[in-house]
Amino acid sequence: MTTTLISQPVRPGVPAAATPRLGGAGGGDDGGLGKAAEAFEAVILRQLMASMRQAKLGDDIFGSSATDNFREMADARTADSIAAMRQFGIAAMVEAQFRGRAAAASGALQ
Repeated sequence: MTTTLISQPVRPGVPAAATPRLGGAGGGDDGGLGKAAEAFEAVILRQLMASMRQAKLGDDIFGSSATDNFREMADARTADSIAAMRQFGIAAMVEAQFRGRAAAASGALQ
């Protein structure tokens, strides 16, 4: 298995400036770390909502696969909206952890 540094191009034809960085050294640009952390929070919230749906006490008399699909889509949209508000703090913790690791890695490279 080969390892490459994040600041180096992944493919020979891709310039280093186009390669995403985690450290935020590019003028405040975090390379999508905030969006990735928010998406991770949305995944956790989707799983939480799916677990809550499975814990129902009775059978749905009007239930069908179409209704289940609609509920899953609605739950996914709700999870995305809740994650965008950043009220749970999961995204902030993930972002802080990866920023610390990126700072330590960039300090070790210098």
